[in-house]
Amino acid sequence: MKTSVSSYSYLKFMKKNGADLFKVCELAEETGFEGIEFTRLYENGHTFDETRKLASDLKTHCDSIGLPIVAYAVGANFLCEDPAAEAEKIKRDADIAAVLGAPVLRHDVCYALPKKHLYSYRDAANDMAPYIRDVAEYAMKLGVRTCTENHGYIFQSPERVEKLMLTVNHPNYGWLCDIGNFLCADADPAKAVTVAKDYVFHAHVKDFLFKSGQVERPTGFFGTSGGNHLRGTILGHGVVPVRNCLSILKNSGYDGYVSLEFEGPEDNLDAISASYAFLRKTLSEI
Repeated sequence: MKTSVSSYSYLKFMKKNGADLFKVCELAEETGFEGIEFTRLYENGHTFDETRKLASDLKTHCDSIGLPIVAYAVGANFLCEDPAAEAEKIKRDADIAAVLGAPVLRHDVCYALPKKHLYSYRDAANDMAPYIRDVAEYAMKLGVRTCTENHGYIFQSPERVEKLMLTVNHPNYGWLCDIGNFLCADADPAKAVTVAKDYVFHAHVKDFLFKSGQVERPTGFFGTSGGNHLRGTILGHGVVPVRNCLSILKNSGYDGYVSLEFEGPEDNLDAISASYAFLRKTLSEI
């Protein structure tokens, strides 16, 4: 497996220093990462043509410094009034992924369930599946694989994401396995990875500090589905069993990139550097 980093990890540095994504690419390469992934590029009012130009420029820049672009991550909500239009929007994101040269497009599927009587995540999976398959089919023609992350509470626990995988049932659609996010659903990360391993197209690593829901939520922490408390931290400083999870992925045959997502309050660049060192050492030892 190879190391990569999400541009999202540098968000605090970018806001504090006015740095752009081109600078972030250089920092990632200097740290030693073997790849980088980007989150949606047009959230700041870019038109599609402007976004395509930015994607092309980023691809040229990354090629010049020898840093592959390994994934492109965007939001999506197929439980909306017009899911067909949402699918068309995500197809444009697939176009951007192709311009970036990213082999993987990660898209969300929903953020909340409709307030319908007895409407469950199973119903949601059935309703969304045709639109997710439509996007996967379109992206396959571009040479881009699509996937959904265990992210966002509704489809975050391993059994729910597996239900989504089985319902969509398309060869170009898989799972972005985020080993830390399982804690947001109060699932054991290592056990969850054993469920995810057969569907994985891409992987994220992050770490969290944990506090029981029996104590008052500390400042800077957020809540899990079960009422416990988490706070992002440097990889290796928290409770996520990183080595165990990555060993399971490796033994399952996964040989792709593992992207760091840093979400903690620690100094941005120092934390990313320390997280990279931990990740590199862990991968070398499993």
